[in-house]
Amino acid sequence: MKKLLPICVVLLAANSSLSCQDIKPEETEIWEPEPVLVVPGKTDREAPSDAIVLYDGSTTDAWLHADGRNVEWTPEGDALVVKAKSGSIITKDHFGSMQLHLEWRTPAVVEGESQGRGNSGVYLQGKYEVQILDSYDNRTYSNGQAGSVYKQAIPLANAMRGPGQWQTYDIIYHAPTFASDDTYETPPYVTVIHNGVVVQNHTEIKGTTEYIGAPKVAKHGDGPILLQDHRNPTAFRNIWLRKL
Repeated sequence: MKKLLPICVVLLAANSSLSCQDIKPEETEIWEPEPVLVVPGKTDREAPSDAIVLYDGSTTDAWLHADGRNVEWTPEGDALVVKAKSGSIITKDHFGSMQLHLEWRTPAVVEGESQGRGNSGVYLQGKYEVQILDSYDNRTYSNGQAGSVYKQAIPLANAMRGPGQWQTYDIIYHAPTFASDDTYETPPYVTVIHNGVVVQNHTEIKGTTEYIGAPKVAKHGDGPILLQDHRNPTAFRNIWLRKL
């Protein structure tokens, strides 16, 4: 009866002639709307039935370089590896709020340190970077390690697997809305799950993720997903999203 007490209080306030004993179970059942059927993948790695598959190892047709060139990154099996100095790649389609899944791998042979080790990034709407970096036994500034909102939000944990192992990001992103003066009416928010560990929990994004200087706010609509060429041979596979 304790769990039903708040409901009883509401119903009793509306009808003082009732008692909790008069309330039937079906009075608190909601049948409409019925949730849309989404068939999940057979494993957690597989895209659900309503997903937009951006890369599954078969084609890069969903992507371009930012200057419009066809993708020059290197296919390796079901993965796509950054070709250093070729440039970042972006999706042809633009997106707003989303559930994004991607898997990434830094080189097995460790070279460099701090930001020079397996550095890349995934940009949401082309503006807000979730950092990709080999942060396994590799100290760097905390708001620049893997799982950070770059130069803004320190991850709640370092959930890295070792170099050369596949990492997973599951990202829940809520796009911003804008006021008449082009400031945020509601800012963007992001949740990041890294290898099953929550490292950003509905984190407010303050603006663009700048390398130098403070975040900037500029009105925008839907934007592409961008994978960064940071001159390190980071690999990507199994990229898909669901619009929210």
